[in-house]
Amino acid sequence: MEKLIIKGGNRLTGEVRVLGAKNAALKALVAACMTEERVIIRNVPLIADVFVMIEIMRDLGAVVSMKGHAVEIEMKKFSSSTIPLDKAVLARTSSMFLAPLLSRVGQASIPNPGGCRLGARPINRTIDGVKKLNVDIGYYSEDGYFRCKTDGLRGALYTFPKNTHTGTETMILSAVLAKGKTILRNAAEEPEIDDLIKLLNKMGAKIKRTAPREITIDGVEKLNGTEYEIGPDRIEVVTFAIAAILTKGDIFVKDAQGAEIGDFLAKLKKTGAGFEIKNDGIRFYGNGTLKATDITTGIHPGFLTDWQAPWAVLMTQADGESIIHETVFENKLGYIADLKKMGANAKLFNPEVKDSENIYNFNLEDDSPEYFHAVKIKGPKKLHNAVMTMHDIRAGAAVVLAALIASGTSTIFGVEKLDRGYEVLDKRLEMLGAEIKRVEEE
Repeated sequence: MEKLIIKGGNRLTGEVRVLGAKNAALKALVAACMTEERVIIRNVPLIADVFVMIEIMRDLGAVVSMKGHAVEIEMKKFSSSTIPLDKAVLARTSSMFLAPLLSRVGQASIPNPGGCRLGARPINRTIDGVKKLNVDIGYYSEDGYFRCKTDGLRGALYTFPKNTHTGTETMILSAVLAKGKTILRNAAEEPEIDDLIKLLNKMGAKIKRTAPREITIDGVEKLNGTEYEIGPDRIEVVTFAIAAILTKGDIFVKDAQGAEIGDFLAKLKKTGAGFEIKNDGIRFYGNGTLKATDITTGIHPGFLTDWQAPWAVLMTQADGESIIHETVFENKLGYIADLKKMGANAKLFNPEVKDSENIYNFNLEDDSPEYFHAVKIKGPKKLHNAVMTMHDIRAGAAVVLAALIASGTSTIFGVEKLDRGYEVLDKRLEMLGAEIKRVEEE
């Protein structure tokens, strides 16, 4: 186990290249298993979740090699139809292997997926959809496995009850080799899904967005091998943007794309922070006093839920009171306790919501009186050092950002959470001027 030691107060400056999107790369690895031919995925971030997915692929029979940020996959034949439990609990996207397994083997056994425990994160929207494609699925509570069988996938019309990023992608993958046409309605619109669609179409699939929040898939007999490059990670862009602004620094994020972070930039403009969009990236810089600005997370193209924890740190340094309202997950504000430990003026609360069924994207039956969905933050407030533990990937990034501007030296445990979503974030911050060290826990 490792921890980070961070001495705050340094101004971050320089250039950093944003790496491939985690949420696109993981799904591309699954897509590569839809064909027996060779697939090469480029610009893959070297993060823990990617390594776990590669281990699972090898367990299932794939030959996988890595060279730099390129991954070469050949899944000529599945040697198993069961996802190992010990690895599945480490990566939530492990559940998506049911698509290539059902398409090519006709059966799959998958554990209830793992990853960061952000509330219930139900898989029911995915399971209900896959069933419509002529799949029998049973859940066995004694071992926590879903067992799925089909005598042939068939296209269907399916409407998601609520937005689901992973569910949409799993249904796309399950439908590309199904007989007939599949139409997905109320389908998610995140750019990472478009990355997956582009990859699959390059492999020979027939997938189109045919209306707002509608995706049509015409099944094909087989998919071919190809090469594909993953686009930049919009969550990483925002992390470095906020690092620059918080430290009153100046960072050029190479390859950042303004179109994919539009709502973030709109909110950032209201704070008065500095940014400049260029042809090959975006420059972010400190620009005097920040103005408190409210945000409500939501489905694309709204304010991404994975941006809200770093935004909360930014608001501790803004003048006035801001409100952050989390509507995607029922329990994603646990890191606020750490910010308060560092001196932040923050108060959790539950806002009055008239139409909670339509406002909140999580299943209301998974909510609990102990969960808070919003926080009020008053600033600016000088933060001080503390000892903290990361709760999940983005909360981990938030406490790292807070430590960068805190007085004194902070210690952060649970670095393995950060490594699930960021490639050597500590080293990249150090190259920009941060005083940060990774050490083994005693």
